[in-house]
Amino acid sequence: MKEKKYVVLYHSLKEKILSGNYGKEEKLPSKRMLADRTGYSVITVEKAYNMLVDEGYIEARERSGYFVCPLELMPSASKESTLHYLPEEATDRMPSSDLKQNLWFRTVRKVLAEKGNSLFIKSPSEGCNILRNAISRYLLRYRGMAADPRRIIIGSGSEQLYETAVKILGRDKIYGIETPSYPRIEAVYRAEGVSVRKLTLGRDGIPSQVLHLGGFQVLHVTPFRSYPTDITTSAAKRYQYIKWAEEGHYIVEDDFNSEFFIPGQPVESLYSMDRNQRVIYINTFSKSLSPSMRMGYMILPEALLPRYQEVLGNFSCTVPVLDQYILAEFINSGNFERHLNRMRKKMKKKLLPDK
Repeated sequence: MKEKKYVVLYHSLKEKILSGNYGKEEKLPSKRMLADRTGYSVITVEKAYNMLVDEGYIEARERSGYFVCPLELMPSASKESTLHYLPEEATDRMPSSDLKQNLWFRTVRKVLAEKGNSLFIKSPSEGCNILRNAISRYLLRYRGMAADPRRIIIGSGSEQLYETAVKILGRDKIYGIETPSYPRIEAVYRAEGVSVRKLTLGRDGIPSQVLHLGGFQVLHVTPFRSYPTDITTSAAKRYQYIKWAEEGHYIVEDDFNSEFFIPGQPVESLYSMDRNQRVIYINTFSKSLSPSMRMGYMILPEALLPRYQEVLGNFSCTVPVLDQYILAEFINSGNFERHLNRMRKKMKKKLLPDK
């Protein structure tokens, strides 16, 4: 499509300004003079000048004309330079997913067809109520965990929720973390500017003598199959953690991977054992559904809700509304739990082939 005359003239004048042909504070030809030089109409020249004024390249001075603005110019790029685009991801090399894609896409279509304008309403900072309610019901059915939806906060994965925990609990505290542990845990805490104390894991969790030495006010633990050791904290050790928290501390329970308990019933979470609300519970759907699903949630103690509103209540939820509604529908329909059961059966056959 051929550019309009005033646009062509605009680009020509802009190039002369950027190249230094027209210097700083230099007066440009009058509209009539430039029209005579270029063969364009006065109206065309005026439109080009107005574009340059709007973008801050020139300024109009009453009864004086147009002058070049003082610009701090970047070095002009070479005309031979080209953009080097990144190769697109090869879909045939992508890892296979255990999530039934047709089931997920059917859920997407259902939400798009039924929810309509609801998908264009801004999410509360805590997340959409429909998803918070769905997670609450799921936790009660599948894990036996009673979680008030008001205390459920939606976030875009575990790392962002670690950051949220720091913002709520404060950077003035020392955070104790398991060693070894998922590397991102330490990385996020250090990026948030907090002091980290590494606590070496024993056979069933953090040894009692390490726990009672103290020196930290927040304990971040992964009680179920901690990465990379695969250690699951014993029931006795969990009670030690809870007792430690009751002395005025908080525990961040990172329950990543807990949906895939084998065999029997799920291991009781620290959150469920906590009677004094000293546990911040964090879980994510990245493992249970797909790494591409950057969605997770945290359950805050009642006493920390005012603090959350104070420091984060005015920020937008980091998960798009559409994604929240799709996940809520996937959970409410029972498809999420059926997916987990399929995964658990598959893992059980692999781990316990004779059973």
